[in-house]
Amino acid sequence: MKLNEIYSTNETVISYEVFPPKSEPENLLKEIQILAKHNPAFISLTYGAGGGENKSFSLMKEIKDKNINIMPHFTCITSTRENLEENINQFTKLGIENILALRGDIPQDKSLMKHDFHYAYELVMFLKEKTNLSAGVAGYPEGHIESPDLKTDIEYLKKKVDAGADAIFTQLFFENGFFFDYVNRVRDAKITVPVIAGIMPVISENQVNKMISMANISIPKKLKNGLEKYKDKDLLEFGIDFATEQCLNLIKNNVKGLHFYTLNKSYSTNNILNNLKKENLL
Repeated sequence: MKLNEIYSTNETVISYEVFPPKSEPENLLKEIQILAKHNPAFISLTYGAGGGENKSFSLMKEIKDKNINIMPHFTCITSTRENLEENINQFTKLGIENILALRGDIPQDKSLMKHDFHYAYELVMFLKEKTNLSAGVAGYPEGHIESPDLKTDIEYLKKKVDAGADAIFTQLFFENGFFFDYVNRVRDAKITVPVIAGIMPVISENQVNKMISMANISIPKKLKNGLEKYKDKDLLEFGIDFATEQCLNLIKNNVKGLHFYTLNKSYSTNNILNNLKKENLL
């Protein structure tokens, strides 16, 4: 099922992100099995499309063999057209229908960059010209870290949507106000595709510090106080409660979907979704 069909429902759509583990995937597959009971529309799998053997394909197949829809990430800054066409052929064989189209991080070694693609909207155009794949793209409620301002960021977002993107998946955020303001700005820019809220449950102070060092993400006072007050399991439970409150508010304000950045762990996301079910919101 393609993204425009997935998000045609009036119900809140649930999806997850995972990444290929460095070691054998058995533990990840067990975590996915726990999360599968919540009937996700799909699981997105991070990876880079350019250069060398991509070991994500075997993991994609294992996930699909469990009758779970999968949406691979597809980066282009280090890819040639030939790289992308090779990967597309692999996707076709696996029955993949949806792609998260990303520019990808600029590598420290600039020699790794190719020059067929410079921006994500060029990748979306390529996918629409060459394939029947549905493309999702990234959005940044507080602005991309490389953008001078949110207005410029949304101008680039519109290029991605005008190129054919079917849904926008936001970077994680901890203050819903940023998300609601972002959606309003997106709609003011005449962008009508679904905007899906990216949720990352807090599992440790190091995790939060790492994220805010890499992206524009604000830490609200309540979360800051929790990080100072709680440690280990107590912080984990605080993170579940904090994200549950976020999700309750988003659903009550008619968010189209919740996309959970699971960090390959089921515990927090599973408990958040159980909490939402207790409120009869899923």
